[in-house]
Amino acid sequence: MRALPGWSRWLLVLLAVLGLWAAYRQWDLGQWLTLEQLKASRDMLARLYAAHPVPTALAFFGVYVLAAALSIPGAVILTLAAGALFGWGLGLVLVSFASSAGALLAFWVSRYLLRDFVAQRFGKLLEPVNAGLAQDGTLYLLTLRLVPVFPFWLINLLMGLTKLGALKFYAVSQVGMLVGTAVYVNAGTQLAAIESASDVLSPGLLGSLALLGVFPLLAKFILAALKTRKLYARWPRPKRFDRNLVVIGAGAGGLVTAYIAAAVKAKVTLIEGHKMGGDCLNYGCVPSKALIRSAKAMQQVRQAHTLGIQGAQGEVDFASVMRRIHEVIETIAPHDSVERYTALGVEVLQGQARITSPWTVAISLPDGSEQTLSTRHIVIATGASPTVPPIPGLQEASFLTSDTLWGLKDLPPRLLVLGGGSAGCELAQSFARLGSAVTQVEMAPRLLLREDPEVSELVAAGLRADGVNVLTEHQAVRVEVVAGEKRLIAKHGQEELSIAFDQLLCAVGRSPRVTGFGLEELGLALSPQKTIQTNAFLQTTYPNIYAVGDVAGPFQLTHVAAHQAWYAAVNALFGRFKRFKANYSAVPWAIFTDPEVARVGLSETEARAQGVAYELTRYDISDLDRAIADGTAHGFVKVLTVPGKDKILGVTIVGEHAGELLAEYVLAMTHGLGLNKILGTIHSYPTLTEANKFAAGQWKQAHAPERVLGWLARWHAWQRS
Repeated sequence: MRALPGWSRWLLVLLAVLGLWAAYRQWDLGQWLTLEQLKASRDMLARLYAAHPVPTALAFFGVYVLAAALSIPGAVILTLAAGALFGWGLGLVLVSFASSAGALLAFWVSRYLLRDFVAQRFGKLLEPVNAGLAQDGTLYLLTLRLVPVFPFWLINLLMGLTKLGALKFYAVSQVGMLVGTAVYVNAGTQLAAIESASDVLSPGLLGSLALLGVFPLLAKFILAALKTRKLYARWPRPKRFDRNLVVIGAGAGGLVTAYIAAAVKAKVTLIEGHKMGGDCLNYGCVPSKALIRSAKAMQQVRQAHTLGIQGAQGEVDFASVMRRIHEVIETIAPHDSVERYTALGVEVLQGQARITSPWTVAISLPDGSEQTLSTRHIVIATGASPTVPPIPGLQEASFLTSDTLWGLKDLPPRLLVLGGGSAGCELAQSFARLGSAVTQVEMAPRLLLREDPEVSELVAAGLRADGVNVLTEHQAVRVEVVAGEKRLIAKHGQEELSIAFDQLLCAVGRSPRVTGFGLEELGLALSPQKTIQTNAFLQTTYPNIYAVGDVAGPFQLTHVAAHQAWYAAVNALFGRFKRFKANYSAVPWAIFTDPEVARVGLSETEARAQGVAYELTRYDISDLDRAIADGTAHGFVKVLTVPGKDKILGVTIVGEHAGELLAEYVLAMTHGLGLNKILGTIHSYPTLTEANKFAAGQWKQAHAPERVLGWLARWHAWQRS
C-alpha cells in the first residue's frame, strides 16, 4: 500500500479533529460536563461503577484522554467526577495519567499539523525559544504546569511548535500537573459541598499554587548561586577592591568600555600591551582605507578621459603613499591616546596584563616591575590577530599579514593575495590599482562567500577590470623557492598550478587573542569558533568577567566592538539593578571595494537558508540621476521585506558610497520604521541617497491598491463627462 503524501496525512488529521469537535457541538456534549449534571448523575454513575468497575474506569480514562487531547472544555468537571466516583486514590491515578496522555496527543497533533508551517514562517523568532528550552526546558515547563493560571491546552499546543522532546514533555507534564490534579480530585470526593468550580480554588489556595509554580525558577536561582559559589571557591575574594573595573586591551571595545566607566565616575584602569587604538587604528580600518583612497585616486586619473579630461597622467610614488598612510594614523592617534583617556578620568597602564584570579589582574610594566590590581569586574577586549594557514614552505618563504603590510617600502611587482574575504578583496584591488600584478587565490567557489552570489560576481568583475587575476576554487598546497623565485603551488580540481610572486599577503581571516592573558589558567570556556564564550549579557564563565570585540564575536567589526562595550560596561557596573542583552538585530557592515558593498540584516541567501519568507524589491542604480552624472551608474539596492508589509528584514547595497547609503536603512530597522517612512522622507536632489527613496517607491508601486485605482479611474472619467 502506497503511503499518503504529507498534505493528505495533514488533511486527514485535521478533518478528524474537526469532526470530533463538530460532534461535540452538534450533540451538545458540553451539557454533560457541568457541575449540575455531575451532581444529578452521581448516583447513577456510582451504581454503574459498582456493577462494572473495570469497564467504567477504562471508559472514563478514554473519555478524559480524548477531552484533554481535543482541549474540550470540562476537564475540571471530569476531574471532580473522578474523585466522586473512584475516590481520591484511584481517581488521582486515572486523571493523572489520562491528562498527561491527552496532553501528549495534543502536543503531537500540534507538532504534526503546525510546527513545519510555523517554523517556515517564524523560524528566526523560534530560534531563541528553542535554545532556551534546550537549556532550561524542564524548569520552564514545570513552572507552567504548576501554575493553574495558564491554560493547559494552550501549553500543549505551544510546546508542540518547539523542539522540546515528546518524552520530556510527557514526563514533566505528569509531574507538574499532579499537584493541581490532586486538589481537584480531592474536592470531587466532597462533591455535595461544591456549588461552583471556583469553590475548589480559594484565593489563598490559588496563591499557594502560584508560589509553588515559582519554585522551579527559585530552585534554578539557588542552583545557579551554588554553582557560582563553587566556581569561585578556589579563588580568595579580596576584602576590598582597588578598582571598579579593569579593561584589558585598548582597541575599540576596550576604549569605549573605559570611556563609559569613567563617564559614570567609576574607578577604571585600561591596560594595553602594545599600541593604543588597537588593530583598527594601527593595522586595519584606518591604514587600509587610506591605501584605498590613494589607489582610487590613481584609478580616477586613468579613467579621467571618460569625463572629458584628456592627457591626465599620474605616477605612483609608493613610498609617498605609505608615508601618507602613517601620517593619517598619526593624525587620528590622539583620539585614542593615553593623554586623552587620562584626561577623561581613565587610568591607562602600558604593559602586559595577566588575569590571576576572577578579581585580580597582574600587569608587567615596561620597567620590569609588576603591579597587581584587585577589581570587582574585568572586561577582556584583546582583539584578534591575523590567521596564518599551515601551508608547507610558507614560513620559510616569508609572508605579509595585515599587521606587517604597512612596513613595506617598495611596491611589490608581483603580489599574491591568499583569501577572498573583505580584506583580501580590498587589498588585492588597491595594490592592482597602484601597479602591482596581483593574483588572488580563494579556495571557495566564489569571493565574499557571506554575500549573495550576484554581489560576489559584481565584486569579482570589478577586481578583474582592475587587473586582478582572481582564482577561485584554488587550494594553496605549498610554497616553493626555485632558483631564488618564490612560487605558490595551488590545486584546482586534479591539476596543480604554479604561481610566481614577490610578496605573499595572508588575508584568510583573524583569530581571537585568547592566549597569554591567563584565560587558560582561569578556565574560561571557548566557543567552537575559539572566541571567549559569553552569554547574552557578555558575561564569560565567571559572571564578573566580560568579553567584547573580536575576542568575543560574533562579528569582527570595530563598530560592533564599540556597541558591545556599552553593554559590558553598564552590565558590569549596574548589573545588580538592571542588565541588558546585547542587541545585534541591525548590525551594518561594508566592504570597501569598487563597487562598494554594504549590508544590514538578512541577505537573500540567508533568508532562504533560514526559511524566512520575504518579498524582494530591487532598484538599479544605473537609473539614478546623480550616479549617471558622476559616472558611477552601476550597482543596486536590494531590500527584503515581510510579505505584504513594509517591515525591513535586510538590505544589500552595491555601488558608490554604499556604506553611507546604508545608514538610512540601519536607522529604520533599529527604530522599527518601514519603507513607507523612507518614501515619505524628503531626499535632496540630486544625491545618491535618492536610491533609497526610489527603492521604497518600487515597493509601494508593487503594492498599489489596484481595485481602488480602478474605481478612481472611473470617477475621474465621470468627472470629465
